[in-house]
Amino acid sequence: MTEDEFDAFYAAAFPRLTGQLYAFTGDLGEAQDVVQEAFVRAWDRRRKLLADEAPEAWIRTVAMRLAVSRWRRAKRWLELVRHTPPPESTPGPGPERAALVTALRRLPEPQRMAIVLHHLCDLSVEQVASETGAPVGTVKARLSRGRAALARHLAVDEAEEPAWREGGRVG
Repeated sequence: MTEDEFDAFYAAAFPRLTGQLYAFTGDLGEAQDVVQEAFVRAWDRRRKLLADEAPEAWIRTVAMRLAVSRWRRAKRWLELVRHTPPPESTPGPGPERAALVTALRRLPEPQRMAIVLHHLCDLSVEQVASETGAPVGTVKARLSRGRAALARHLAVDEAEEPAWREGGRVG
C-alpha cells in the first residue's frame, strides 16, 4: 500500500472504526485514541497491509486489543487509588446510542466484542471467530447470550424512563 493509498484508506476507515470502538469502549475519546494508535502501528507495515487482504480487520483487532489493555491498566490503577472516583465518560451523541453503549458496557467482554464485531462491524460469525480466536459455536453462544442480555438491559432502561420522557403521558 503506497502512502497515498494509506492516506485514502485512513480517511475512509477512521470514522467507521472509531464508531465501532466507541460502541466497544463506551468512551469516544478512548475510541479515537486506540484507533489512532492502531493506524500508527499499521503505518510501519503499510506495504504488507494490502497483501493481508483485510487491513481494516487488522487495524480493528489491534485497536480492540489496545482498548482492552488500556482498560486493564486503568482498572489496576483504580484499585490502587480507590478513594478517587473515575472521571465521567463522554456522553454519546444521542439518547438511543447512549442507551445502547450503556447496555453494551454491562455485558461481559467476550459477549460485547462478539456483538460489536458481528452487528456493528458487519462481520460474519466465521469472521468474528477468526478475529477473536474463538470457535464458531462459542461465537454463536456469545451472540445469543449477548443479544438476550442487551434486550433485558434495554427493556429495564426503558421501563425506568420518567413519565415526562414518554411524550408527556403521566400515570
